Amino acid sequence: MSHGVRWLHPRRVEALHEALAQRILVIDGAMGTLIQQHGFAEADYRGERFAEGYDRLAPGERVARDLRGNNDLLNLTRPDIIAGIHRAYLEAGADLVETNTFNATSISQADYGLQHLARELNREGARIAREACDATEASTPGQPRFVIGVVGPTSRTASISPDVNDPGFRNTSFDELRRAYADATHGLIEGGADVVMVETVFDTLNAKAALYAIEEVFDDLSARLPVMVSGTITDASGRTLSGQTAEAFHVSLMHARPLAIGLNCALGARELRPHVETLARVAQCHVSAHPNAGLPNAFGGYDQAPDEMATMLKEFATAGLVNLVGGCCGTTPDHIRAIADAVSGVAPRRQGGVE
Repeated sequence: MSHGVRWLHPRRVEALHEALAQRILVIDGAMGTLIQQHGFAEADYRGERFAEGYDRLAPGERVARDLRGNNDLLNLTRPDIIAGIHRAYLEAGADLVETNTFNATSISQADYGLQHLARELNREGARIAREACDATEASTPGQPRFVIGVVGPTSRTASISPDVNDPGFRNTSFDELRRAYADATHGLIEGGADVVMVETVFDTLNAKAALYAIEEVFDDLSARLPVMVSGTITDASGRTLSGQTAEAFHVSLMHARPLAIGLNCALGARELRPHVETLARVAQCHVSAHPNAGLPNAFGGYDQAPDEMATMLKEFATAGLVNLVGGCCGTTPDHIRAIADAVSGVAPRRQGGVE
């Protein structure tokens, strides 16, 4: 732990650092994959609060747009389902669970007309995860569990034009992103998150805005939480969408002094491995990896079996590349259980890089 730093949850931060020093920690798997298995209809997403035509948000305001697919809204309308997913991953052996807040920024929620609910969505997402962790810890007191407050990439990009005919056009700005990320971060902290993770980073400028906002929030509170950063290598080019290699991504963001830097999404473990190896060689902090369950099939699904994925991530571990592992798209509690078993007893990566 850093001496002289005022932590918001000092005991939990100390427990997290102790756990990282002792073993490879396991992050949970996909949230959206398990939500999709419920086959929710529009009414399930709306619940009573946002029932069709029901005026509850503000005077004269109605939610007229379709809300189906807004998984973050389930924090308010079906918290029982979200809590059950967290419990399933914790029972499978996850040490850390990610809040259901991937799109819970005002920018992303504007697509549904719910931008004013962003802070509440984050607060409730963290609260649900915190309660699940607390309940699991009560039955397994020797294994502390932690809440990762997820700050997603938003539906916009600050450094790339969405209009191929106008490369100078931007549909967002650094300041708009900063405000949205600050609002989300406040909510995550209010709900009890132990860590804030800027994840699935495809545009480094977005991530810089997020990290700037997070620091502003910490300054406002005169205390902080550990921060994690996880980028996304989008394809076989080995670069993020904004054009950076894993090493360049690392260099661009290490000023934030994160607890861990890593990669997630887009690729399976096999395709992600060389880029995780790059991070492991250069990073002066912990390294994380939570890949997809292989590459998507012709129908957009993921077919990689738990044992196959776990075998690959065990090789990451035995090669000394990682401190935290988990799963992204297509992974389930069965994947996390297999991964937890596979890395059990394997020493974590040494901070300072690998030879």
